[in-house]
Amino acid sequence: MQKVTQLSIASYSGENRRKIKFFRLFIYFIMALLCSLSSPMIAVVPGIAASSPPIVKEIANPASLLQQGKLLYDAGKFSEAVQVLQQAVKEYQTQGDRIKQAATLSNLSLAYQQLGAWQEAQKAITDSLNLLKVEQNSQNLQIFAQSLDIQGRLQLATGQAEAALATWQQAAKIYTQLKQENGVVRTLINQAQALRSQGAYLRSVEILEEAHQKLQSQPNSLEKAVGLRSLGDSLLAIGDGKKSEAVLQQSREIAKSLPSNAELGAILVSLGNNARTQQNKAGAIAYYQEAVQLSPSPLTKVQAQLNLLSLLIEDKQLSTAETLLPAIQSQLAQLPPSRASIYAAINFAQSLNKLTTPNSQLPTLVQTRLIASLQLTTAIQQSRNLGDQKTEAYALGSLANLYEQAQNWQEAQKLTKQALVLAQTNNAPEIAYRLEWQLGRIFWAQKDLKKAIAAYDGAVGTLNSLRRDLVAINQDVQFSFRDSVEPVYRESVELLLQSQAGKADHKILDKARQRIEALQLAELDNFFREACLLGQSVALDQVVDKDNPNAAILYPIILPQEIQVIVKIPQKPLQHYSTQIPQAEVNKVLVELRRNLVSPTALNAVKTQGKQVYDWLIKPIESQLPENKVNTLVFVLDGALRNLPMASLYDGKQYLIEKYAIALSVGLQLLNPKPLEKQQLRALTAGLTEPPPSFPNFSPLPAIKSEVGLIAKAGVSTTNLLDAEFTQKALAKEVNQVPFNILHLATHGQFSSRAEDTFILAADGAINVKQFDNLLRTRDETKPEPVELLVLSACQTAAGDNRAALGLAGAAIRAGARSTVASLWQIDDQSTAIFVGDFYQQLQSKKVTKAQALRHAQLQLLQHSSYKAPSYWSAYVLIGNWL
Repeated sequence: MQKVTQLSIASYSGENRRKIKFFRLFIYFIMALLCSLSSPMIAVVPGIAASSPPIVKEIANPASLLQQGKLLYDAGKFSEAVQVLQQAVKEYQTQGDRIKQAATLSNLSLAYQQLGAWQEAQKAITDSLNLLKVEQNSQNLQIFAQSLDIQGRLQLATGQAEAALATWQQAAKIYTQLKQENGVVRTLINQAQALRSQGAYLRSVEILEEAHQKLQSQPNSLEKAVGLRSLGDSLLAIGDGKKSEAVLQQSREIAKSLPSNAELGAILVSLGNNARTQQNKAGAIAYYQEAVQLSPSPLTKVQAQLNLLSLLIEDKQLSTAETLLPAIQSQLAQLPPSRASIYAAINFAQSLNKLTTPNSQLPTLVQTRLIASLQLTTAIQQSRNLGDQKTEAYALGSLANLYEQAQNWQEAQKLTKQALVLAQTNNAPEIAYRLEWQLGRIFWAQKDLKKAIAAYDGAVGTLNSLRRDLVAINQDVQFSFRDSVEPVYRESVELLLQSQAGKADHKILDKARQRIEALQLAELDNFFREACLLGQSVALDQVVDKDNPNAAILYPIILPQEIQVIVKIPQKPLQHYSTQIPQAEVNKVLVELRRNLVSPTALNAVKTQGKQVYDWLIKPIESQLPENKVNTLVFVLDGALRNLPMASLYDGKQYLIEKYAIALSVGLQLLNPKPLEKQQLRALTAGLTEPPPSFPNFSPLPAIKSEVGLIAKAGVSTTNLLDAEFTQKALAKEVNQVPFNILHLATHGQFSSRAEDTFILAADGAINVKQFDNLLRTRDETKPEPVELLVLSACQTAAGDNRAALGLAGAAIRAGARSTVASLWQIDDQSTAIFVGDFYQQLQSKKVTKAQALRHAQLQLLQHSSYKAPSYWSAYVLIGNWL
């Protein structure tokens, strides 16, 4: 659960006590101000309406009103823009100018959308389109297409992705008819967003490729620079960082040649975001700093500085970060009120909160929180002045978080509830789930577990409804999966288990294990930057007690102060047990064990550390397993445990693999295990003995030919692609033409926590995990026969990446194979050949499960005089269907 800082006056010196008292007085002042802000009565200067637009000194014509409305909209003053545009609509209606009335109504709909006034926005855009349908000429068609653009935005914002896609496709046809390529490109980028929100990743990529091609054929212009920047941002959102960078660099060169420093500044911010996503922190810092120097836009300057500030805080460069504070604070004060400036102020306050830790020096703590409080209070006031309830919800929630950190539970709870009502009524689930999570933490801190569980359930439910949109959430909301999504699931599990008060409750345990599976699903969504995997509720009793009566399923969960294990043994209710041990100590043991496993000479250390992990996960139920005729253990692993082979756990006498067949699962929600159908095994094999010249860090694999030969010797029908024959294009061709139920890839590969760094090697270079996924999906459309087994026999997890096994799980699931066998690190290829030969001999016999075949092959190596060290046999893992 989130740590909070308590200000206790008694423990500080006289000067510091004075500062704490001042801080508390200031908090009371903020509370009083908020109470006045909550009042429905608004004090106004006599003779001036509280929320009127600037006074117009002469009667304005509709054209000037329309321009004024646009300026207000561009400044983020949406409420004032609405009033001006409403007046312009009436003027055009009086004049009988239907076309300009329709265009103004479209702009009015946009302003309403920004305010979250969805019904008003829908009426305005419907009225606009109805007016335009009466007359059809080239001028009207252009306005009609632009209005369709706006209608598509409204439909996507209100969850109608399919309707939005159809609307933008209609707009694209009109732009094509009018030969307006900029409009076509804009609608294509919008279509890609709609497709992505539906999980149609492949089609989204195709649409973006089409947009890219159209942009390339256009002459250089400001519109082309903006289009390329939008395309680059979209490519980054789907996880294609390298292509995004290339597109953004092209946009940068065009902006330089125009020249347009305003657009150049925006492009530099996008390049900074790209570099940051690709872990190039130095590059990101340089881009942000250049944006600050070049951009004439005060808002762009502030946004670049805020991104730089959050990056420095994330990188623990706190002293450097603090030097930015005065300049940011000064520039924020000079920005005119708008949604963008308010979001900037809120983000500044959030960054300030991250600078205040329990170890902060007291003067710094007090001063920083004072600044944060002032920023948020001003943001709330400005949001209300603008009538922007969505932004108000975000600001109120952030202020509530400040009270939460100060342990002022009553005020934190009140403000969080206010913010949550605003977020829910304004269709802002990306804000609502964070507020539900915050409310859960506040109730938990006050020991009200029932209300805390309800709040966490709400947060998880909102997150599940948001799955398809998480990667596209407004970046101003400082979205980070590991900071803002993963903890919701993990903390909710901790809370559920804590609520049992020492008495096992089957329903609560089942809810907790399903939530851990939901976390696995969310992690894979984040890995691929799309919600492509459909989970389903699974009756665990059916899966184990009836369908798999010899398998036990274990869910180890790493929590801040303990390891909890939920286990299902056949014919028994769910059980759980725990070991009190800090997470840092757990991770230290797991990292050391993993490092020692790779070394054939570190046998004693492997046994000692393997015994520790065995005691955490297995020992409490070790006597129950043989009693209940369990012969297979299925693990749904959490955190750093995923980088370890469970086969290597040691009970003091034997390794776990000597007693049980072992398999891994990313959750039964994604896989309902079924036995291997009795059929002829047909393998499509591809192998590479020499890595491409561009990958000099990978060693030759001379035994691969022997490995492939042993598969055929086992009686498996094979189609082979070896060395120069093994290209991405050739593999794609064979995948679509050759009948097979096993795909065996004997080549180097790497698994990483980042999809762009997860790949296998072919003769013509790396095949990225997403390209591999696309390749196999094309087969699904033409071949109904499922891929029973994917084997990746010479792969490894990325060095130094403690979440690298996420890439292995991602590759396994997205390949569409029912089961995947892979190695966590590269093994001697002679021993691999022996392992592979025995594994296929066992499978071909049709008398054993895949997990048992894997166990037999591992035991063959363990009993081999040259390969008995765990570094040779334990690296192989089976993911997915173990039957």
